[in-house]
Amino acid sequence: MKLTNRDHIVSGNGRTAVVKRNEHGIPEISGDSPADLAFGQGWVHACDRQLQALLAKTLTAGRAAEQLAAEPALIEIDRYMRRLNLLPDADAQIKKLEPAVHEQLQAYTDGFNAYLTAHGVVFELRLLGYRAEPWEIKDTLRLGKAMGLIGLADAQGAMEKFIVQMIQHGIDERRLKELFPYLTERIDATLIGKIRLSPPLAPESLAWLSAVPRLIASNNWVIRGARSESGKPLLCSDPHLEVNRLPSIWQELVMRLPDDTIIGSSIPGAPGLPIGRTRRLAWGATYSFMDQIDFRIEECRDGAYRRGSSWKPFTVRREEIRLKKGRPVIETVYENELGPLEGDPNVAGHYLVMCWSAARGCIAKDFNGILGMTTAKSVKEGMALYRRLEANSFNYVLADDSGNIGYQMSGRLFNRPRGASGLVPLPAWDTKYNSAGFVPAAKLPSQYNPASGTIVTANQDLNRFGKAKPINLPMGSYRADRIEQLLKKKSKYSVEDMKAIHYDLYSLQAEAFMKHLRPLLPDTENGRALRDWDCAYTADSTGAMLFESVYHALLRVVFGDGGMGREVVEHLMAETSLFNDYYANFDRILLGKRSAWFNDRPKDELFRRAIDEGLSVPAAPYGKTRKITLAHLLFGGKLPSFLGFDYGPIELPGCRATIPQGQIFRSAGRTTTFSPSYRMIADMATRELHTNLAGGASDRRFSKWYVNDMKNWLGGVYKLLR
Repeated sequence: MKLTNRDHIVSGNGRTAVVKRNEHGIPEISGDSPADLAFGQGWVHACDRQLQALLAKTLTAGRAAEQLAAEPALIEIDRYMRRLNLLPDADAQIKKLEPAVHEQLQAYTDGFNAYLTAHGVVFELRLLGYRAEPWEIKDTLRLGKAMGLIGLADAQGAMEKFIVQMIQHGIDERRLKELFPYLTERIDATLIGKIRLSPPLAPESLAWLSAVPRLIASNNWVIRGARSESGKPLLCSDPHLEVNRLPSIWQELVMRLPDDTIIGSSIPGAPGLPIGRTRRLAWGATYSFMDQIDFRIEECRDGAYRRGSSWKPFTVRREEIRLKKGRPVIETVYENELGPLEGDPNVAGHYLVMCWSAARGCIAKDFNGILGMTTAKSVKEGMALYRRLEANSFNYVLADDSGNIGYQMSGRLFNRPRGASGLVPLPAWDTKYNSAGFVPAAKLPSQYNPASGTIVTANQDLNRFGKAKPINLPMGSYRADRIEQLLKKKSKYSVEDMKAIHYDLYSLQAEAFMKHLRPLLPDTENGRALRDWDCAYTADSTGAMLFESVYHALLRVVFGDGGMGREVVEHLMAETSLFNDYYANFDRILLGKRSAWFNDRPKDELFRRAIDEGLSVPAAPYGKTRKITLAHLLFGGKLPSFLGFDYGPIELPGCRATIPQGQIFRSAGRTTTFSPSYRMIADMATRELHTNLAGGASDRRFSKWYVNDMKNWLGGVYKLLR
């Protein structure tokens, strides 16, 4: 059935929903109950976003080489997912679902399968010989776990391993603690030097993980009614995810009950709206940067690990990875009570074991909380629901039509022993380093109706709002500081003001650096262009391009020549997400008066050297250096451009410290991005939502809804959903 603007009745297993497209191509679903809406949502996801949902299901289950193709990259992905064993306790978690939530998940499953039964799989998957199996509740639960871990492993886990590498390459404790202020424990460099680090996934395999949402960065903010022109709170949210892909990670939906309407964005493969609003309540999310991964060091020999003076055998799990063609591959996983070992314990040595706080015993509560939002009526109710989430750690901001605003961090945090930062691996055989369970959710950062009348989260350090300190590697506060700065310029704000803030391109990071750079700039053409720059990352600005060149030269001069080596710094900037997540750690040193990283070199001398190096390049408009193409999940870069599966190239606005962020970098061999994948604004005086999306409503290339919102997204134009 082709979804049009006419009413279509879809039914099955005792459920009935009415679905149609509105003028923006967005599906509207009507039903008598939340379960009826979930049935319609499953049907719509299978109709409009089946490719994304089935790819995510196949990848997170570790069955890509069996169901898609026996390519080396897919075998590597399967090995990775089987090692993670994302949902080892599926049956137990399903039993922990609240009855109403289980009903919705089952209805979603029935709706997805009803479409598959009637219409089959999409042509892209048929080309691969993919045979769809019925969707199951556990597929949705596993996707929920994957969303919590993949971005976390990319950012937090990768930086913790890089800290190990820095120690092994002679970076002393003083320089490390300057770079990582939350690193408080004494570093046993001798022990860490013994660790055998396992190689990462093959770079080409990570390209497939773009099918699984990686929730890394974002902005959200809310202001109380006393500061809005409408007299009610204004809430804004713009999750920063990978935008150089099609279809978009999000699918917008309008879902109507007899007494309410739920509007916002969904993730194909799961019911509910992670970001959105009802008549009474609105909510938006950013990634929290809670540290949910700890590495411990295991001393191993003969397939066993040491505990005191005794040795215990690892549990051995042998995963059979079936191939579409060829003999199965066996992945042997060694694990203990802490997690999977990264190495072979039959070869004597010291290895890391990854402890993930959400490895088992959770995910049901996440869905109990998220799906409860459709009936929550107040900020307090919403905050209580988000405190239930364990596998996924986000910063939620909320607003209700009674005028209340709030903030709640979610997630399961290790209750570490005093003095353990979580940033460096500690010996597993020493029980004094064991975590004592998990921190109670009531101790996590939160706010309710703060006196300031404003709440802003942008991945910055928010530990001060809780009794626990869950963040040890925050992003810089530049974006949050800029939003707060703009929210102090007027006494009253409108929706139009919020749109302008969403697209603001001024960089407080650049402003801070230019105070040091301007007096040192030479009287040359490039020097004058940089001196006159207004710190805004507009497409026509040569100053922005030259600042970026000088800034990267500063990193090479200070950190490359100061101990890391230029090749390492170049690799961090060009081929990983680490610098893009944690650049503010480096800025803290660059902007300081003195540092061990300066190696007794005068700061002005370092800046002058970086200026000479950075200004030696030909100047160009910033936008010309910012070209990306939105690539199709399967066919990206493989088909002639005139077929239209890819979109672009386009210029991506902004940079790391601007509100839109707009980062472009390579991660494990592929180009990726951080940018606002979706923007929404809710005025609680109305029942409307203002939005735009990096993509379109449908994943069907020859649908007119394939990229129908791209011009809005690029041009700062918002749809109005009622």
